[in-house]
Amino acid sequence: MKQLRITVAGQTFDVTVETLGGSNAAPAPAPVAAPAPVAAPVVAAAPIAAPAPAPAPAAGAGTPIQSPLAGKVVSLDVKPGTAVKEGDQVLTLEAMKMNTVIYAPANGTVTSFCVAPGDTVAENQPLAYLG
Repeated sequence: MKQLRITVAGQTFDVTVETLGGSNAAPAPAPVAAPAPVAAPVVAAAPIAAPAPAPAPAAGAGTPIQSPLAGKVVSLDVKPGTAVKEGDQVLTLEAMKMNTVIYAPANGTVTSFCVAPGDTVAENQPLAYLG
């Protein structure tokens, strides 16, 4: 048995520690640290290339309809070439077992979809384009 005094955050505690499995011999001396290795010369790392930007939409693709949240595409509710008015349902996403309807942000014609049913999408990812 050893008596120890420990101070934690300014408070002092007297504790008794029982040594298990072995004799009550004096503790082994602390190991001597090995000499520090000689530092190798520092080689500058190659610069990390910035990620490639997303491909630009085709000329005349129009206004993007972006995903307001991350989720999975459930259905495309109109076909490319369909004229829509602001507020018309364009597609449906599912996130956290709830469906979220994505509406046209403006009047126009759906020129193309960037996703298909079953695709996983990220927040702010273009889903379709209005022309």
